[in-house]
Amino acid sequence: MKIQSMFQKDIDRDINGVIKVSQDDQQSLKQELSEYIITKELRRHFATFFDNYVKAIDTPTDKIGVWISGFFGSGKSHFLKMLSYLLSNKKVDGKHAFDYFADKFDDPMMYATVQKCVRIPTESILFNIDIEGPINKDKTAVLRVFAKVFYNHCGFYGEDLKVAKLERFIDKQGKTDAFRAAFKEVNGEEWVNARDSAAFFEDDVVEVLQSVLGMSETAARNWFNGEENADMSIKQLVSEIKEYVDSKEGNFRLLFCVDEVGQYIGDDGDLMMNLQSLVEEIGDKCRGKVWVMVTSQEAIDSVVKITGNDFSKIQGRFNTRLSMSSSSVDEVIKKRILAKTEDADHLLQMEYEKEASGLKSLFAFDNPILDIKGFTGAAEFSATFPFVPYQFIVIQKVLAEIRKHGNSGKHLSGGERSMLSGFQEAAQKIENKDENALVPFYQFYDTVHTFLESAIRRVIDRCQNAADAHDGLEQQDVNVLKLLYLVRYIEDVKANIENIAILMIDDIHTDKIALRASITASLERLLSQNYISRNGDTYAFLTDEEQDIAIDIKNTPVDSAQIVQSISQTVYGEIYPAKKYKYGKYDFAYDQYVDGTLKGASTGGMRLRIVTVASDYYGAPNERLIMDSRVNNEAIVVLSADTSYFDELEQAMKIRKYVKQRNVSQMPDSIQRIIRDRNDEARKLESHARSLIEKAIVEGKLYVHGEVLDPKCSSAKDKLDEAMKNLVESVYSKLNMVNRFAESDADILSILNEADDGQIASVGTGKNNEDALNEISQWLELQNQKMLSTSMGDVQRRYQAIPYGWKEIDIAALIARLIVQQKIQINYGGAVVGKEERRLVDFLRKKTEIDKAIVVRRIAPSEELIRKSVNFLRNYLGAMDIPSDEDGLIRFVLNTFETKQSHYQKLLDEFYSKERYPEKETVTAARDLMNDVLSQRKDNVALLKRMVQRQDDLRDSAEDMEGVEMFFKAQRTVFDDARKRLAGILKERDYFAADADTLNVISTMSTILAMQKPYSRIGELPELVRKVKTAYDSLLDMKREEVAENIRQCMQDVHQLATEARDDGVLLRQADDYFVGKREAAKNASSLTDLDAMITQLLNYKDTICRRMEVMSASRQQEAQKPTPAATAKPGTPAPKPPKIITVRRYDLCSVKRLQSKEDIDKYVEAIREKLMKALESCDGVQIN
Repeated sequence: MKIQSMFQKDIDRDINGVIKVSQDDQQSLKQELSEYIITKELRRHFATFFDNYVKAIDTPTDKIGVWISGFFGSGKSHFLKMLSYLLSNKKVDGKHAFDYFADKFDDPMMYATVQKCVRIPTESILFNIDIEGPINKDKTAVLRVFAKVFYNHCGFYGEDLKVAKLERFIDKQGKTDAFRAAFKEVNGEEWVNARDSAAFFEDDVVEVLQSVLGMSETAARNWFNGEENADMSIKQLVSEIKEYVDSKEGNFRLLFCVDEVGQYIGDDGDLMMNLQSLVEEIGDKCRGKVWVMVTSQEAIDSVVKITGNDFSKIQGRFNTRLSMSSSSVDEVIKKRILAKTEDADHLLQMEYEKEASGLKSLFAFDNPILDIKGFTGAAEFSATFPFVPYQFIVIQKVLAEIRKHGNSGKHLSGGERSMLSGFQEAAQKIENKDENALVPFYQFYDTVHTFLESAIRRVIDRCQNAADAHDGLEQQDVNVLKLLYLVRYIEDVKANIENIAILMIDDIHTDKIALRASITASLERLLSQNYISRNGDTYAFLTDEEQDIAIDIKNTPVDSAQIVQSISQTVYGEIYPAKKYKYGKYDFAYDQYVDGTLKGASTGGMRLRIVTVASDYYGAPNERLIMDSRVNNEAIVVLSADTSYFDELEQAMKIRKYVKQRNVSQMPDSIQRIIRDRNDEARKLESHARSLIEKAIVEGKLYVHGEVLDPKCSSAKDKLDEAMKNLVESVYSKLNMVNRFAESDADILSILNEADDGQIASVGTGKNNEDALNEISQWLELQNQKMLSTSMGDVQRRYQAIPYGWKEIDIAALIARLIVQQKIQINYGGAVVGKEERRLVDFLRKKTEIDKAIVVRRIAPSEELIRKSVNFLRNYLGAMDIPSDEDGLIRFVLNTFETKQSHYQKLLDEFYSKERYPEKETVTAARDLMNDVLSQRKDNVALLKRMVQRQDDLRDSAEDMEGVEMFFKAQRTVFDDARKRLAGILKERDYFAADADTLNVISTMSTILAMQKPYSRIGELPELVRKVKTAYDSLLDMKREEVAENIRQCMQDVHQLATEARDDGVLLRQADDYFVGKREAAKNASSLTDLDAMITQLLNYKDTICRRMEVMSASRQQEAQKPTPAATAKPGTPAPKPPKIITVRRYDLCSVKRLQSKEDIDKYVEAIREKLMKALESCDGVQIN
């Protein structure tokens, strides 16, 4: 069956594809009304509109705006036009508009609502604002358009507001007919025909105004030449609109139906403000009797988002918002154009059932973004035939994008093509084919080509001419080029070979493989002649300017080394950025190569090499790659040649270099746009190249340390991980000798302290690092045999390198194990470092120390030396639990002798340096002996030998120190007390001159304290101290009595003298206080010397007081002896000479002394007499105080 005969309606009939609101001829209107399809979506929109509109009939409202949005071709203009005709219910071809919809509303409720609205008298002003608007837009352009169409609707000349206002004024006077008749009489033409040229008939107009309106000639000419009457405000216009509406009978309505408002306003904030103010004023003043219905490509929410302004009010006025979608267009096309006859429908469904499986695979797009697909079933196949469902979606995107990018300035909505006509014309081109034919997508090119820019059409026309002339191109190449232009701006379908082939399918039996091959050949021919460009696996249409730039880019040279560097950055900077490969607990550094170029610094270990198509190595035989991978300890990945990663990076670099070499800012805008696009292309090429490199790695050949591997990996990273894993296991063949790991210094300290309970392993099992310990031990033995010095740094470097790869902390832990096992020792600065030394871990690990720390095989002491040492220590210390292993014994010896040395040094520092104690030389000798033994601590054998050599001295020293130790433990306190007591006694030894027994005790104490070894007699000292103390206390009591007697006598003498001198008591009270204080001091005194000194102080004080009293007494006597006037001596008589009196202290005459015989008394008295007589010789009298 021919396609032409499948449709219910003639496919070749004339269809008005683009609805123009200004097109009002009866034939077009009849077709538009009769063939209008109310889809499911449109049914919702009608319901929404009429629900809001009918409410305003009974309830006044200011929400009088309707905003109808939808992309180009969605049917918004048609919908607006239908609303206009329905509500005004105009007659078309003798039939009211509402009658055309009688069978279109299947909902009785909606039908009743529409009918109610239609019954209200309504006039509609339907216009395209882009057509009616002024050429030069200013901020009041919207107002002036509304005023124009309103006046035109009223019958006035809206093109000239001045003339329109004049006509309205005349009409309000009721003189319109008289004015027109007078003008015709004066001018000869009808006013309606001549008013557009009124400016040329000034005299005629002035004359008519005079005759009809009674104006003076001056007033008439002033009006004619004035400008003020051309101005119009929103308030004035709305007032006139309201006046017009109110003048109508019934519940009259006036509709402003405005097409393409969104496009007209664009992003002009002034125009949007003008529309907002106008709609707001209409809503406020007319209260639902005047409605404003507009269409726009964009929803109102998008249109009002103009920077710096607030248009929220307009959204409230346009409360009714209707958005047209693509589904509505699809349904209209299927019903108006593609509806099939019953026979055709049956045939097509049978055809689909027969070819279903093939059709599903035929239209399997490569990674589509939208829901772009083929047929879902027989019913859809019949409904869309000869089209494919994806075309309904894609063509809408194509038309929208071409409108933005590829049209020559005309608005597509005003053009000759639409989706409706596009699908009709495409079907007409294959109408003579049968049910197997399909419309290829390039057929839609003819729908848009008439309004494309000439630069675009010129390219395709040139290609067509070349194909017609068989000049290197074929007709299919032209079709492919058309297709590439159509999808040029569509991101939903990638223009790769797979998708291009699908878009070119023109028969349900198409051989897709053959078609792909044919398309590939076409693309290559178009590429070779620069009609298109390739960006990875996608292709793009080029204009003439783009072709010129493409040729320049193609001829721009780039260095392949830069491409290799870019690949290196992609692989090692993005795909596989880790500088080290993590293998279990290990992190292995490796060298990163691309071809022969190293990225970063060399580590000297493993290598990972990526080989590109640019390398001479690329074509090397397998044998060489296998050998090199083993010799160089590397994994080699030869990138697959099936991907174009190198070409894409090369193209991207050519573009970057081309752009860099040009002063883009000085070029024309069109060239700048192309260069921006090319920069975007370069970015996409680089991005796509990365995915291609990943794919090339996944599909590439892999050589690892002498073996060819073929791991099944889904990603480049996984494959490189697998390569590195195998490389580590092959290169570091002894890595697994370490099977127990250290985590921190604490683990090493635990080993050294022998707190690690896991050190003992089953011999021969390899567990607990047994094999690693043997490996190191054997190598150190070999080094020792060669007499080579081995530092800890040498050990670390050897076992971190190939084939070991051990971690430095694990190597340090292994050395610690060998130290604990007494197989090795660490020397630092010529000294052996004990395992208990705090810095040993640093010597094993710290980079600044490991080369200074020498690892030495230990020379174990002989069994005989150990036996002698143990026997000596048992005898020397009197202990049996002496360690018999080398480390334990050495540790015990060091601890023992260091303790003793410290103890002896403490005795010398704390005691002997401050006081004289017995046997200082013995302690000094013992300390020096300990130091001598410890001087060999750096060598275990030497230490034990020195100890054994000096065992006799050590025993003698121990015996010599027994008395000293006992002294400081139990006798030092007694010794110190006796020495202190003796020192005090010796200062007052003379007091014991008559006490022979006490002097003997003092002598004995001095002898004991001065002995070289007083230990046996120190026990006598407490008793001797007691005797001395008793004797001293006895003398102390006697001396206190003597002091008390002196105090008593002194007080007596002072009181007696005070009586004789008739003292007033002041000096007497002072003396008494002093003597009482001394009496208390004497009671508490503990020194004989102090008491003797106190006696001297008492006598001196008494003499001082007595002299002061004598002076006072003599003064009073002189006062008393002054002669009276009567007894005054006669002149010439000499004055009597006063007597000379000497004062003697009683203490000087009578000293304190014990008298035991008559002779003692006689001697004592005689001594007093002699002193007095001697004193009297030189004076007249003696005063004894």
